[in-house]
Amino acid sequence: MSSLSGRIQTVLGLIPPDQLGYTLTHEHLTMTFECCYYPPPTHEANLADGPIAMKNLYWLKQNPYSNKENLLLNQEVEAIREELIAFKAAGGRCIVENTTTGISRDVKTLKRLAQETGVHVISGAGFYVDATHSAETRAMSVEQLTEVLVNEVLQGADGTDIKCGIIGEIGCSWPLTDSEKKILGATAEAQAQLGCPVNIHPGRDSEAPFQIVRILQEAGADISKTVMSHLDRTIFDETKLLEFAAQGSYLEYDLFGTEMLNYQFNTAVDMPSDNDRIRTSSSLSIIYPY
Repeated sequence: MSSLSGRIQTVLGLIPPDQLGYTLTHEHLTMTFECCYYPPPTHEANLADGPIAMKNLYWLKQNPYSNKENLLLNQEVEAIREELIAFKAAGGRCIVENTTTGISRDVKTLKRLAQETGVHVISGAGFYVDATHSAETRAMSVEQLTEVLVNEVLQGADGTDIKCGIIGEIGCSWPLTDSEKKILGATAEAQAQLGCPVNIHPGRDSEAPFQIVRILQEAGADISKTVMSHLDRTIFDETKLLEFAAQGSYLEYDLFGTEMLNYQFNTAVDMPSDNDRIRTSSSLSIIYPY
């Protein structure tokens, strides 16, 4: 296990856990999301390339993946800097930035934001969903992928000496592709070497988190150091949610603010409100108080 175990690795270096403070565990400060562009209906096609404006804000809130400009979060660095300053003023101390290879991770910008705001930023190592995998990534073996992940934590990411402090979010589709299965295997191998936490983006099916945990366990991952993200759009049945909770990973509800009538990626999903998220989280905290 790596000597980093027991310490927090931010984009500015190592800190002790007692400096972590209030932390947002799944954020994207700068990224591009064109891989998830969802074309609008024909009669609204003009809105796809239009600017973000007051007159289309309601439509944009209901169709966030159908406006191309809305998917370019790397254009909003100054706004993000202001948000981080406000976050710190409210008592926040740390952001886990889960942007990985495939959606334009930018560790240099993350470092600059951390320096300018005084907020700790932890960058994520790894790869997003199959749709963003390059031919080079698909051709890699589990061993080669493991080496990439380990190097991003120990040496630095994207040709820099800026080091990641978590693996993930590791992107998974439903059903899982062969490339994603290899990356999950590499994630488990890298975690075993490093002792670091892992964050998973599951596919949009209630069986997806279970399948991912099985694959990780079989490959030697530490599920107690694994976070399953986006459960607020993945598992809705309370019995099934409790069954998954018993698997031992962290359960992450991280889509606060995302309230829409029509979830474009899975129309069978009735996206919960923030009140619903709080209610479910509160119920879980009563059943699993520690």
